[in-house]
Amino acid sequence: MKRNIGDIERGVRIVAGLGLTSLAFVGPQNLWFLLGLVPLATGVIGWCPPYALLGLNTNKSCGACLGSKPVS
Repeated sequence: MKRNIGDIERGVRIVAGLGLTSLAFVGPQNLWFLLGLVPLATGVIGWCPPYALLGLNTNKSCGACLGSKPVS
């Protein structure tokens, strides 16, 4: 698995995931907080399965990930 998520997007995913996961401790006590685990996990790992399936790559530092030339 090569990273296909850029640094800024990773940060946004981690913050959003932590925000949604915090619903387990504050706010409505239901299972919707589990939805926050998805962006949190993809942000920490740096790899998004749907991006891989669709051939998307927002990681500009990894030009060789999809066989393209490095971005200069």
